[in-house]
Amino acid sequence: MKLLMNFFRKKEKSPAATRQVPKKKKREITPERIGELGEYKINLQLEQFPPNHKHISDLMLKNPKAKSGYSQIDHIFICPYGIFVIETKNYAGKIYGGKENKQWTVNGKFKMMNPFRQNYGHIESIKACLENCDDNSFISMISFTKRAVFNISPELRKIQSDDLCVYDTELTEYINRKIHVIKLQNSKPRFSDEEIITMYNTLTELNVDDPVQREKHKRAFKGEAACVICKDTVSDKVRKYCLSHKKFEGKIYCYTHQKSIK
Repeated sequence: MKLLMNFFRKKEKSPAATRQVPKKKKREITPERIGELGEYKINLQLEQFPPNHKHISDLMLKNPKAKSGYSQIDHIFICPYGIFVIETKNYAGKIYGGKENKQWTVNGKFKMMNPFRQNYGHIESIKACLENCDDNSFISMISFTKRAVFNISPELRKIQSDDLCVYDTELTEYINRKIHVIKLQNSKPRFSDEEIITMYNTLTELNVDDPVQREKHKRAFKGEAACVICKDTVSDKVRKYCLSHKKFEGKIYCYTHQKSIK
């Protein structure tokens, strides 16, 4: 009898009770999102240092030598014992390269610009803005996420070097170790607290925060053709037209600025 009653109870259940709830779609993690999280992790670490240590993130400075006319620097960390210029990378896979190589590779296939060469341009643009700095004031650091596996020149991991390749999770450790090494080599700090504040204020004031200029720089960095005067992106047709006419001398101009060339 009980078995018969249980049979009828099962049939009386409403369709809603047996309806499956659709699974929520996983949020897609884009490269841009990964980059934002990486920048956030770096900022958190740099904020843990004493108040007389200053850092600036996403700084854009004018740089006439750069293709876009600007240098965009991920992080600058200024302390009494030096200026750390930090370039962040979000590649996944084996990273192959050395300090002198023009290009590095990911998994031996995908090519990327040697990040230390890229950071050298950043350091030069910073140095041009500051009066009391020389080459010895700077430490170039390239920070990768743990999605990368290093297969690089061993000296780029040695704390004695002024060119260091690190994982983002060990950034604080490497900065502290590097400061300790500099302290052993120098009896006095390189910069006073007043000089640090002056440098910080100078760079902050020179920061280009115009979104239009930043977008132009981003496009130029990706290799899109741009006018040498206004930096506006031009079509491939315009690029070919300029390069095929001697009067432009191998330079690219937008339609408006083509008229100014005689």
